Amino acid sequence: MVEGFLKEYIGVNAVIGREVIAVAGRYVGLLVDHIDMDDGGFVDEVMEETKRGKGDGAVGLAGVGSKMHHLFSRYCKETYVVCDADKKEWQPVPREKYPKPLIFHDGRLAFKLTPCAAVAMYTYLPWGIFLAVFRSLAFGLLPYRVSVPLAAFTGMRSRLIAGPSPDATRRNSGTAGGRLYVCNHRTLLDPITVAAVLNKPITAVTYSVSPVSELIAPIRTARLTRDRDEDRRRMEALLARGDLVVCPEGTTCREPYLLRFSPLFAELTGEVTPVALETRIDMFYGTSTKPAAKWLDPFYFMLNSRPEYHVEFLQPVSTAPVDGEAGGHGHSINAANRVQRVLGEALAFELTEQTRKDKYEMLAGNKGNVKGEAKM
Repeated sequence: MVEGFLKEYIGVNAVIGREVIAVAGRYVGLLVDHIDMDDGGFVDEVMEETKRGKGDGAVGLAGVGSKMHHLFSRYCKETYVVCDADKKEWQPVPREKYPKPLIFHDGRLAFKLTPCAAVAMYTYLPWGIFLAVFRSLAFGLLPYRVSVPLAAFTGMRSRLIAGPSPDATRRNSGTAGGRLYVCNHRTLLDPITVAAVLNKPITAVTYSVSPVSELIAPIRTARLTRDRDEDRRRMEALLARGDLVVCPEGTTCREPYLLRFSPLFAELTGEVTPVALETRIDMFYGTSTKPAAKWLDPFYFMLNSRPEYHVEFLQPVSTAPVDGEAGGHGHSINAANRVQRVLGEALAFELTEQTRKDKYEMLAGNKGNVKGEAKM
């Protein structure tokens, strides 16, 4: 179960241990009784491959009572046995000391699942489901001036960080039509949170939101096609009718990183308003890469006991070519990179070149395309 993570982020060559029992494709939390050491010579084969790859510098790690340290001693230069006393001294590794940046991960639980934590979660779950349903109905049926205080009463917070007034920047810009808000992508609730803070109608563009999420969304949504020319025409028409919010990362990221921005938004208007978003949760992640479970993403976010959104409207950024830049698609890429840098500085997030495709290939084994979507 942990083999993929250890190989990808720790640099482990081989993982040998008891497998987790799965029923109908789901782990049940139980382990097989033992490791079959003679199962077709599997263990010896793995260790031979490790030896050929690393030579005499191979290192083995085994737990107390495991037979593995006897096996490792045949192939590894050094073998370490981890005891319970060592485990008690373990501390979380600071992010800056990770062997490799951990940008993407999946799963719903946002806490270490110990027996006590599991009991606490299941005890809270009935109340949490009630809170999630109540919050969803409040935002879906009531105006923001009522739903936001009600949500705050249940423990849900939306914090507006001091910044330029969106209305003031719009008056100063003197542009016709609506204002284009560009935000980083944390959950499906990003555009709803921006609309709630602004306390006015706003339209959000989406790529692969589930029909259920579109149906219950309290704001207007417009589905894009991933055809560049068609999407630009749709977004220009929406922007001419009112304010528009877009998340150019194309997918959510849980960690303090910004994915590469799609430059299409920079071709729509001469000025955009970046919106820096950050979330705080205590029990459940409100994102998933599984298509069948994505409609539950907002529900899981609201299932937390005290979910928080931090919102900061930044100074407008010009998307016009700067000195030395040519027009066309090239300048829109540079403008998108400028907006990404502005948001990264405001959030203290690290900029990356990772994309939606990279995320889904790593976590789900596909390119993140939804059946029926047009391809760019």
